Amino acid sequence: MSRLLSLMLLFFMSFGLKAQTLLVLGDSLSAGYQMSIEQSWPSLLPSELANHNLEVNVVNGSISGDTTGNGLSRLPSLLEQHQPDYVLVELGANDGLRGFPPNVITNNLKNIIAMSEDSGAEVALMQIQVPPNYGKKYTQVFADIYPALATEYQVPLLPFFLEQVIVKPEWMMQDGLHPKPEAQPWIAQFVAEKLAPYLTK
Repeated sequence: MSRLLSLMLLFFMSFGLKAQTLLVLGDSLSAGYQMSIEQSWPSLLPSELANHNLEVNVVNGSISGDTTGNGLSRLPSLLEQHQPDYVLVELGANDGLRGFPPNVITNNLKNIIAMSEDSGAEVALMQIQVPPNYGKKYTQVFADIYPALATEYQVPLLPFFLEQVIVKPEWMMQDGLHPKPEAQPWIAQFVAEKLAPYLTK
């Protein structure tokens, strides 16, 4: 009898749980640059979110070299294919490194947020920074894009994980821009901690 009750309880618990789907729309910082995709932090994120009692399927829609414009052009097919509950936007670094005008970056990100929300997904935005050698004015204007959009669209703004990775040379590749595989578990833990409060339990 107790075995039957246990099986029934397990059935109803399983029936009531629905794994959420998170789409990570990013660039080389999320795509697993020069490593296997299994080593990248988005691949490690589900197990870290499980530590927060969250069952989340993570779709890594990141491509190295992508700009906000590239991400915007790929987004419709990603939304149609995966129908995510959440979209985490990690884009803009390549725009900044190429000195794209801030208004172009802003408009692309606005369209990404609006398109994701129109599909029924909730959006989280990751803060991106560019190196200071691009000039104080451009660096500041670029950085200000993200909190302004987070406020305008009332979406969560996650801290830029690279800020805490780049201070550890052993975690960075020789180009000084990309984290090594050794840094990926920490990044996954960091993103999970910052993202978990905004995901439905």
